[in-house]
Amino acid sequence: MADKVPMPRNFKLLEELEKGEKGLGDGNVSYGMEEGHEDDHLLRFWTGTIIGPPGTVHDGRIYNLKIHCGMDYPEKPPSLQFTTKINLTCVDGEGNVIPAKFHVLSKWNREYTLEITLSELRRDMASPHNRKLAQPPEGTMY
Repeated sequence: MADKVPMPRNFKLLEELEKGEKGLGDGNVSYGMEEGHEDDHLLRFWTGTIIGPPGTVHDGRIYNLKIHCGMDYPEKPPSLQFTTKINLTCVDGEGNVIPAKFHVLSKWNREYTLEITLSELRRDMASPHNRKLAQPPEGTMY
């Protein structure tokens, strides 16, 4: 039996872009091409939005991120940087998600998507070690 041929990078990203533009997820995360980079034919520069999970200090807050999909995506994970200030155990003082501290990035699988990555980051916000962490004033930016 032949091995499954992996989907080429741009096809995968175009598929993700289409899904992101149609808003086919659960509505708690969204993503698309970064403004000002619409002519990026290599599909490297993205933005993401996460609505904070209920019952946590993040409840109802809107968090924005920059997402960079390098030329080795999806073999390697994207890099994520919050532009909205947030206090999470997997985020450094400049808003960068630290791969070693975020399970999706540290155990990256080429089948993961931007939606899965953002949804898991939202789930991490609700984890016991993050759900009650003091947060910067709402709407402050890095």
